[in-house]
Amino acid sequence: MSKAIDIEKIILRVAEIMIDELKLEDVTPQTFNPDMDLVDEVGIDSMDLATVALVLRDEYGIRIDEDDYPKLTTIRLISAYIKNKLSA
Repeated sequence: MSKAIDIEKIILRVAEIMIDELKLEDVTPQTFNPDMDLVDEVGIDSMDLATVALVLRDEYGIRIDEDDYPKLTTIRLISAYIKNKLSA
């Protein structure tokens, strides 16, 4: 396994998890805009985010602090957060 963490792979995986967990329709990981605001444009709430955070924690073995939830508003931001945690 390479040391470099591919942000594009994380973005696709986070999108996949979002779609699966939140039962989003008419979108695929490839078509999900990683810069779309998840709260304002997708309509996810804090419970949805908490659910996704738990799945991401299990998937990547990282802790996502609840204090950080308000900053994690797009798939790209969530993916960068995961990448930073994995690189730490």
